[in-house]
Amino acid sequence: MTSPDVPPILCDVPGSFPWLVFHDRHPKVVAQVKAGHAYPAGHQRALDDLVAETLTGTVRPLPASAPDHADWQRWGAEYVGRPWTDLPFLWAESYFHRRLLEALCYFDPGPWFGLDPFQVLKSAELTDPGLPGELAGVDAVALRELVVAAVWGNRADLGFRLGLTAAGGGPAEDGLVANDSPAVVAALGAGAGRRIALITDNAGRELLADLILIDHLVRTGLAGEVVVHLKPHPYFVSDATATDFAACLRRLEEADGAAARAGHRLRDAVTDGRVRLFTHPFYTAPFGFHEMPPDLAGELAAGSLTVLKGDLNYRRLVGDRHWPPTTAFADTTRYFPGPVVALRTLKSDVVVGLDASTVSSLDASAGSWRVDGRHGLIQARL
Repeated sequence: MTSPDVPPILCDVPGSFPWLVFHDRHPKVVAQVKAGHAYPAGHQRALDDLVAETLTGTVRPLPASAPDHADWQRWGAEYVGRPWTDLPFLWAESYFHRRLLEALCYFDPGPWFGLDPFQVLKSAELTDPGLPGELAGVDAVALRELVVAAVWGNRADLGFRLGLTAAGGGPAEDGLVANDSPAVVAALGAGAGRRIALITDNAGRELLADLILIDHLVRTGLAGEVVVHLKPHPYFVSDATATDFAACLRRLEEADGAAARAGHRLRDAVTDGRVRLFTHPFYTAPFGFHEMPPDLAGELAAGSLTVLKGDLNYRRLVGDRHWPPTTAFADTTRYFPGPVVALRTLKSDVVVGLDASTVSSLDASAGSWRVDGRHGLIQARL
């Protein structure tokens, strides 16, 4: 089965998850952004106009002065001038966040150039009073538990928390609707980690969990090199950039005990090249990985394993479409260059690779199990 055989998820069904993102989550995101910085009145009006446009208007193009105007003109040729509800959800959500940066003059020369509108929210994650307790004893955790913890770290998605309330609870395998962790651990033990690409999702707590996992892989020799893929600029509220990587590394180094030691080891690993940072403009493009450019595909193919974190990367990996949930994960990822692992908390409609009995049980008893953040998955094509 190829993705064109399955219809894309659109924004046009009242009460659906995409509809709620635009009618509930995005207005809350804008309110948080306005509260986070002392933006001038013009910036704030531009944000309000953007929200109004997405709810009742039609898609407007980026100004000709935008540095990526030509790209978005090409990407949006069939969408500009149409109601936002007509658009594929992945494209519309991506363009909303690009337009949010435009409203705040993020790319314009001047005092607001390069100011991350979400930084206040991200920083709060690293100053949470409960964080030291979560970091204690991280060096005593086995690889399988660290992999599972990296799944639940995805609950720290700030945009998700602004719109929905996730259930509490720590790392556990009981909430996984698919669990290939034994195969992942076995593959790493057999040498699959010669060069691992970790495509990150969120900053804050989730990225801290990722860093602890990376430290374990490098410290134990299970990975010879880890390439950390980051966004080139702010994207979906809490998506991780190089600035966020640096902030999380400092937070580990400032912690006590095992966490501080992990932070210092990671700094050394970055210095000597065992951990390398990487980014690409495609990571803020409005498409799935099926459409990744050749240079990015080559970068991923050069590795021995790719690990994708989070809900957005999962949508991009399998395709943001109405897949039957029993569709094989291997079938939807066969195109991907090399072995791939997905670590994800479920916070959107897309899911594949589940057995029929699991789907029946969840549909009967778990309500909005696809989007409420109470379930996760570890899936692999090795």
